[in-house]
Amino acid sequence: PDLTGHEKFALGNVKYNISRIHVTAVELPSASISLLPGSGIKLVIGNASLTIDMNWNIRTWMFKDSGRGTVHISKVFVTAIFSTPLDNAGPMSIALTSCQTTSGDIDIKLNGKT
Repeated sequence: PDLTGHEKFALGNVKYNISRIHVTAVELPSASISLLPGSGIKLVIGNASLTIDMNWNIRTWMFKDSGRGTVHISKVFVTAIFSTPLDNAGPMSIALTSCQTTSGDIDIKLNGKT
């Protein structure tokens, strides 16, 4: 979905819109899934990266600008634990019990036009 909003600064409001968000690349060089005692699953993703392309525009009382942008997020590490109750009472269910995520680098490039 598009991201639209505004921020208030000392010199006035800034309205922004980020649209046409597309994930263009995902790299998962290190990923593993393991079973945990007591009916759980552990997912570990290491050193992943993600690239996103988008359109952006901003508007203030003084100027407006718009263009295309690329965001590259790298050195992403995720550890997630899922519980899988085994209670024969119905269909199998999976619930996220815990999740930890860190990212190392974020590179943002905005190409604009006035």
